[in-house]
Amino acid sequence: MRYGQRGGYTPAEQERRERLRLQTAQRFEDGESTRDIARELRVSERSVGRWRAAWQRGGIDALRSQGPVSREKLTAAQWARLEAELARGPLTHGFADDQRWTLARIKTLIGRLFHLGYTIEGVGKLLHRHGWSVQVPVQRALERDEEAITAWKEQVWPAVKPPRRTWAPTSASKTRQVRG
Repeated sequence: MRYGQRGGYTPAEQERRERLRLQTAQRFEDGESTRDIARELRVSERSVGRWRAAWQRGGIDALRSQGPVSREKLTAAQWARLEAELARGPLTHGFADDQRWTLARIKTLIGRLFHLGYTIEGVGKLLHRHGWSVQVPVQRALERDEEAITAWKEQVWPAVKPPRRTWAPTSASKTRQVRG
């Protein structure tokens, strides 16, 4: 999975990339060109250029892996506390305008409780991973008249609905036919 797909390097891929970077250190010392190194290791010249600059600043240690780049995640105990707080409702946490949990509100709650910075997308994934799903509240107007709605659908809508287009063979081509 690549970064553009919201992934990253797996631990095995991180290890492989570190081995590549460490191989380049000896080649840098031997004076090999960036282009030759990139071609032989099948990586971009830009990557080799970044590695060379890091090596010049900090030696071989600058080419070592800095560890996983994943963010902190909620522990099992933190998740249990978050679920308990969600069960208490939005009002108890200062959200007075309505009684719905939104991803933005849950993100704020996680920040307040655990001092962790989740994105809204990350909160959605977290909830989904733990079996939560989006719920749309059913809100019906008190004045709603089911009989009037049914009558409108059956009598008025067919009269105002535009007629259905029938199929007819036509040319979709915008080009002129070749004359021979």
